[in-house]
Amino acid sequence: MRVAVVGATGFQGGAVARLLVDRGHRVRTLSRRPEGDRPPLPGAEFVAGGLADEGAVGRLFEGATHAVVSMPLVYEPERVRRYASNLARAARAAGVRRLVFNANTRLPQEPTGVPAFETRRMAETVLRGSGVPLVVLRPPVYLDNLFSPWNGPALVDEGVLAYPLPAAAPVAWLSHTGLAEAVYAALARDGVEGGVFDIGGAATLTGTDLAEAFGYALGRPVRYAPLRPALFERWLAQLLGPDTAEGVTGLYRYLAAGSDPLLLAGDDGMSAEALGVAPARAEEWAAEQPWQVWSNHPEDQPA
Repeated sequence: MRVAVVGATGFQGGAVARLLVDRGHRVRTLSRRPEGDRPPLPGAEFVAGGLADEGAVGRLFEGATHAVVSMPLVYEPERVRRYASNLARAARAAGVRRLVFNANTRLPQEPTGVPAFETRRMAETVLRGSGVPLVVLRPPVYLDNLFSPWNGPALVDEGVLAYPLPAAAPVAWLSHTGLAEAVYAALARDGVEGGVFDIGGAATLTGTDLAEAFGYALGRPVRYAPLRPALFERWLAQLLGPDTAEGVTGLYRYLAAGSDPLLLAGDDGMSAEALGVAPARAEEWAAEQPWQVWSNHPEDQPA
């Protein structure tokens, strides 16, 4: 496959791009950064420009047989519509055989007014209108979000796993690697065109369940602490800026309010079975991470 990967310089798209390259496929992506400032992505070809540049998007798709789209963390409806429209036109013009859209979130059945949901719903509609065979993945929450500066130190040094979801919320946590495997299957597997898959992890876990899984992996007691969305937003704003932080946190505010408590739960493995993938369990993922990098007391950590 010759795959145009939108978002390959980010975490989710980067995992997809690396898997494609590792399996011998050609990858091309967009970047607005100068060549020397781009993240390392061995084996991938870069096209200069962004999603608002119709010419750059067209060059991204030249010669592509397949495409994967993960939208940037932008939640302004008109910007997202413009990005999606540019992608749809370019994919159609290039004769792309299959396009996989990672919505990066589950979507409530009814409109919510929450930009984190509704801009993704709109992008999906625009891409479907391109006429290019489409597969949509709607993952829940990424395990990799937990390997971060806002909760890593508390987890490693204090045994506290904090995240802005209610403790009782059932979540089918998925890793970036699990997402990449699902995207690859959506690109290559017969019989999935036109499908929408609520892909999730191997099990649905409450906060308490997740803490137990991490405790098993780390060999120590771990307790789950629901993080207030407002505090999460302040931390996120320091890394990504206030607009992006507000957009991302809107999803967590929606869930913290008790709206649609099953939105992030598993689907009894139906999507994984349809795609022929087997996502790792949370304890397996946790056991593989170098948690000691977050410790404020590295001398106390095992070598």
